[in-house]
Amino acid sequence: MPSALITGITGQDGSYLTELLLSKGYTVHGLVRRSSNTVRQRLDHLTGDVSVYGQRLFLHYADLDDITTVRRLIIKIRPEEVYHLAGQTHVGASFDIPESTCEFTAMGTLRLLEILRDLDPKPRFLHASSSEIFGRPDHWPQTESTSLNPVTPYGVAKAFATQMVKVYREAFGFFACNAICYNHESPRRGESFVTRKITRSVARIKHGLQDRLMLGNLQARRDWGFAGDYVDAMWRMLQQDQADDYIIATGQDHTVADFLEVAFGQVGLDYRQYVAVDPKFFRPTDVERLLGDPSHARKTLQWTPATKFPELVKMMVQSDLQAVAADRVS
Repeated sequence: MPSALITGITGQDGSYLTELLLSKGYTVHGLVRRSSNTVRQRLDHLTGDVSVYGQRLFLHYADLDDITTVRRLIIKIRPEEVYHLAGQTHVGASFDIPESTCEFTAMGTLRLLEILRDLDPKPRFLHASSSEIFGRPDHWPQTESTSLNPVTPYGVAKAFATQMVKVYREAFGFFACNAICYNHESPRRGESFVTRKITRSVARIKHGLQDRLMLGNLQARRDWGFAGDYVDAMWRMLQQDQADDYIIATGQDHTVADFLEVAFGQVGLDYRQYVAVDPKFFRPTDVERLLGDPSHARKTLQWTPATKFPELVKMMVQSDLQAVAADRVS
């Protein structure tokens, strides 16, 4: 039975990856920050299953800056695969907390690599990178060889971590990969992210609990995919004969306005009647058109995203409609 360690297991990607690995017969260990909320809704269906939790799924408390504890846990667990998903992942928030963003997203990755460097044998390692490393690219779509040009604190931190993974792969013989993930969403996305903010507001407006939605740049373009598809690509990366970096994207981009149109359309409303632009939601600097070319993943991993953009938006709206309705009943 293979074993895996997931940092950031309680997040959106961590929960989908946990489900995937368990379905493939893995024993899964997850690192949970000591300050993390004890209510972990994304994992409740697993931690509440006595046939899974404590049998094939284990959670361990440790912060990435607590080197001794993390090292001790990894030596005890001896995972065959490590999926590093943890870090401060909110791009907008990184302008307000740049130091902690770099501390956990950049230095946290380096600390983890240093721990793994001393192990023999070393586990296979995946770092969840981000399209934000490209910032303002000089060509579209972006490939694995596109020059890095981050323009946000989060992008800078991710660029550091991404380059470090490459250094350790080449200098120390690591089987280490960067999954350069473009925006990926799901009903499990945090409510502070624009996509979930939209779908949650659509549900509340439909139920008469809200009458306005304030957003920033409606013309910002993103390559949006489904998180459940993206973690499948992550797993496939660690099953290859050779380690490499991969763009994980759909190859299609849409504006925030496109997202709004599909989301409000699910409940028969015109978003223009409910959405207003507020300059305070504009970022000090923002990425330009980020559009990924997933050809390398398609050819090498035999991976293609299964969920189309309209399906993703519909999935998120329907989930929030059900959640808001349930809250009203309770």
